[in-house]
Amino acid sequence: MTDQISGVLAPVVSTFDAANGDLDAVPFRANIRAHMAEGLSGVVVAGSTGEAALLDERERQQLVEWARPLIPNERWLIAGVGAESTRLCLRRAQEAAERGVDAVLVVSPHYYASAMTSEALATHFRRVADESPVPVFLYNIPKYAHLTLDPGLVLELASHGNIAGIKDSSGDLKLLGAYLAAQSARFTVLTGSGSGLYSALELGARGGILAVSLFAGRLSAGLYAAWTKGDKGSAGRAQERLIPMAKTIVGSLGVPGVKHALDRVGLTGGLPRLPLLPLRNGERSQVESLLEAAGLARSTAPA
Repeated sequence: MTDQISGVLAPVVSTFDAANGDLDAVPFRANIRAHMAEGLSGVVVAGSTGEAALLDERERQQLVEWARPLIPNERWLIAGVGAESTRLCLRRAQEAAERGVDAVLVVSPHYYASAMTSEALATHFRRVADESPVPVFLYNIPKYAHLTLDPGLVLELASHGNIAGIKDSSGDLKLLGAYLAAQSARFTVLTGSGSGLYSALELGARGGILAVSLFAGRLSAGLYAAWTKGDKGSAGRAQERLIPMAKTIVGSLGVPGVKHALDRVGLTGGLPRLPLLPLRNGERSQVESLLEAAGLARSTAPA
């Protein structure tokens, strides 16, 4: 991996065997090879798009074991290790580190949301960072965690020697800008919004962990590459192509939408794990129309 994370990373899906519902290594590995060939800066396993909440402990470990040999040394392998208890979060971080991840992504505990004061969250993140063998990235995702990390708390945590950055999936550019006050040579702000990557880069973010990059990898990586070269016209045009897909396939249809999009571009999404349901016919058509409009659908993709 590079010393400082940047670019676009893919929060990979977890692929399941349609017959028995177990994790399926073959399409998982094939997807990662494809993501690496598209110029992405790395992958995140067991994240929100990877159905982390529906995985058991051994499955989380397997995903890291399968991914590690496929990620070049200069790119990043990150594992989602968030848990409701600090103890379990730390154990997951240690197990992921033993299997070779470069960093871990930690979402806020949120079941007892009213008790998750800044003091409680600071204690949680610090304890994990104190004992994690690898760097820790904070994860702000109000849509699922039902709480927002306070910018003041993030600024405070950014001084910890083993907290390396934050992924902000709020989609709120004002909040992202507030988080950027904490950015430094060793603390990186990444966006989780595929529809806002260009704006995030303009504000100073160093990249993103974007679900839209799973089925639009070259386009997403190309946006970042064009922006870093100063070709803002090309970057802006790439962003315009990404916005409808990011808003609808990722934002509205979620994991089932992303998985169907992967199937339609020649990769493998497959079925989500229950209780998540696959898309209805009308939703499938919506995904396919958006991919076709962006020039990404393949006629050979499964129906």
